[in-house]
Amino acid sequence: MVFCRAVFRLVSAALCGAGAARAQSEPDYEHAPIRYSATAPRDALTRLQDRLVAGEVTLTGGQLQMLQTLLTELGVSADSQTLVFSRTSFQRSRIRPDQPRALYFSDSVYVGWVPGGLVEVTAVDPQLGPVFYTMELPGARRGAPKIEREADCLRCHGGAFVREIPGVFVRSVFPDANGDPLLRHGTQLVDDETPFEQRWGGWYVTGYHGAVAHRGNAVARENGDQLVFAPAAKRPDELSTVFETPAYLKPTSDVVALLVLEHQMAVQNSLTHAGFAARRMTAYQHGLQKTFKEPESDEPAYDSVKSVFTSSAQEVVDRLLFRHAAPLPAGVTGHPAFVKNFAQGAPRSAAGHALKDLHLEGRLFAQRCSYLIYSESFRALPDTLKRRILDRLDAALRSRDPQDRYAYLPADEKQRIREILIETHPDAQARWKN
Repeated sequence: MVFCRAVFRLVSAALCGAGAARAQSEPDYEHAPIRYSATAPRDALTRLQDRLVAGEVTLTGGQLQMLQTLLTELGVSADSQTLVFSRTSFQRSRIRPDQPRALYFSDSVYVGWVPGGLVEVTAVDPQLGPVFYTMELPGARRGAPKIEREADCLRCHGGAFVREIPGVFVRSVFPDANGDPLLRHGTQLVDDETPFEQRWGGWYVTGYHGAVAHRGNAVARENGDQLVFAPAAKRPDELSTVFETPAYLKPTSDVVALLVLEHQMAVQNSLTHAGFAARRMTAYQHGLQKTFKEPESDEPAYDSVKSVFTSSAQEVVDRLLFRHAAPLPAGVTGHPAFVKNFAQGAPRSAAGHALKDLHLEGRLFAQRCSYLIYSESFRALPDTLKRRILDRLDAALRSRDPQDRYAYLPADEKQRIREILIETHPDAQARWKN
């Protein structure tokens, strides 16, 4: 009996140790107060799923027709289409240069699709950040499409390439003629700070006519251990000579859409990171206050908590104001449909200015303050953090110091941004007018 109890204790200790190791290996966002995977999201796709199950929306016709219906119901424009031919998705077996994967996006939804495959949807939940799904289009099967929350996406989108949060990103690789990335020669995440010439390896790019080369529209090969790669010389406006474009909603992979996408993903990750950090530190503070029998407060009270709130607010403002954004070369024109439609419906000041107004000469936007300040993700930030962001943003826009952190923004641009936000953003209006 003593032996059995000893064995039981050893086995129990081993199991507990294994469980503790598993718990430690889980990212922080899987634990309180975030509980990412255990929390039911309320995002654009879950709302659409309810309508699909209720029969209020049906997907019928061929794949392209169903895809277009899905995009319309999610508020995503087909004009946002970009095309990636590197095999860097979990549907890699279907992707190749003559059958790229299409990506469409709005301010809060990303839809990926490759002919004959699943639809991948990333919908941004205000509290959880990006939530990843796969959808099987009905085909001959009747009824609502099968939609599943996809945990496997977190291997890349919550660990390998993005730390501490579930995130969204664009990669630039050197693909071979089959679309396989030659990873030993490097891969990088791309955002609006990435130099133009390092972007879009493994992507198609249309609507650019400048002299500065990029990595899109080209494949690489190896000569022994050496990489052989030459940037594409052509500057196409459409891709019908490369693959069968009627298999897609558009014959383009628009350069302006790519630039907007990369900026948007970087800001979204910043908002997710800041929101998670603030909620974790607030929970940590509540624990200390309970232990010390102090009144609980959401307002940062300890130096460690204040430091995280300060650095998080600074990171968000830097991203909102394009602090390290790489300059754009001449020749970025894009497709007229995306350029025209992108800013439609954007909040505008009495003078007619909006944060979505494109510039495309040296920089992406006319007013360098991200339109994601209007997003649900921003509005859902903890109030204690959001106030710090707005105060820091206001100080940046009012400053005329030629040596300050945001001196790259001319005074008239700062003034336009501040006027737009005071007139169109309820939080900014309430905070800044008082």
